[in-house]
Amino acid sequence: MYQLDFPWLLLLLPVPLLAWWLIPPHREASASIRLPFFDQVARAAGIEPTEGSVIPKRSWPQTIMEGIAWCLIVLALARPQFVEPPLEKLEPQRDILLALDLSQSMETRDFAAPDGTIQARLDAVRTVVSDFVSKRSKDRLGLIAIGDAPYPLAPFTMDQPLVQTLVEGLVPGIAGPRTALGDSLGLAVRMFEKTSVPQKVLILLTDGNDTASKMPPLKAAEIAKGKGIVIHAIGIGDPSATGEDKLDTATLQKIATETGGRYFFGGDQTALAAIYEEIDRITPEDQKSLSWRPRRELFYWPLGASIVILTVWYGLAGLGGLLHRRRPA
Repeated sequence: MYQLDFPWLLLLLPVPLLAWWLIPPHREASASIRLPFFDQVARAAGIEPTEGSVIPKRSWPQTIMEGIAWCLIVLALARPQFVEPPLEKLEPQRDILLALDLSQSMETRDFAAPDGTIQARLDAVRTVVSDFVSKRSKDRLGLIAIGDAPYPLAPFTMDQPLVQTLVEGLVPGIAGPRTALGDSLGLAVRMFEKTSVPQKVLILLTDGNDTASKMPPLKAAEIAKGKGIVIHAIGIGDPSATGEDKLDTATLQKIATETGGRYFFGGDQTALAAIYEEIDRITPEDQKSLSWRPRRELFYWPLGASIVILTVWYGLAGLGGLLHRRRPA
């Protein structure tokens, strides 16, 4: 559609007419030679002298051309535009960061698959998390590998196939044999600091306890709470184990409760899949629709047309006057 950005400027169209009606002609006195015998000279020349100023008259073609040029200039000042069809963009309102424990214990084969077979913990995690990622097409996702230290594998991105590929390529011990749980929460806080979305969710999955962090997990959770980060903690290890292999259920529960999240325990692949389905349900996709209409400026067309009209008219008028002066008497 076409529109004028400043339509009120069209009120300037009658300005020349108002000036013509309301402003008196300009009068100017000039020096002259006084002739005592001026009447005799005038009668000899056959002319009748008049008093007052001489006002040159416009011809109708000149008036029409100048009127059209003025209308085009005012139209250009009103800034005509062509408004194109609206463009829409969906902007995510939630960033989800997946933090996966890749310590050596994740290769333990104690996870029951839906078909009854026993598989490694990480195999079940890869299957379930990959399926979860495929459902979050409208959220930005990030990925952290937890080991001797936390390693960011993917920054926040809308490229879900890339995150799926990274998840499916994870292997136990790739980040070291131990679990730096507290440091992983600290890395998550730093990654979320670079985002501006109103909702920040960390999904933490581990099968053990913190054995390598410099920052205590609960202290890191307190910092995350202050940054508005909700942490859902998932435990899949053996709470009855001893030493480094024991699942620290109490700490995971405190982390989740402190940040407004929930704690889950997955004993097999079916339970783990149900957990991620529940997280998918309680964190529905949230997007904000942004819409704008591109505009193309058109003011240069009427402005250019007015310049062409005035240039051609006065050019032809000047050429006609020059030819008239050169015409032999």
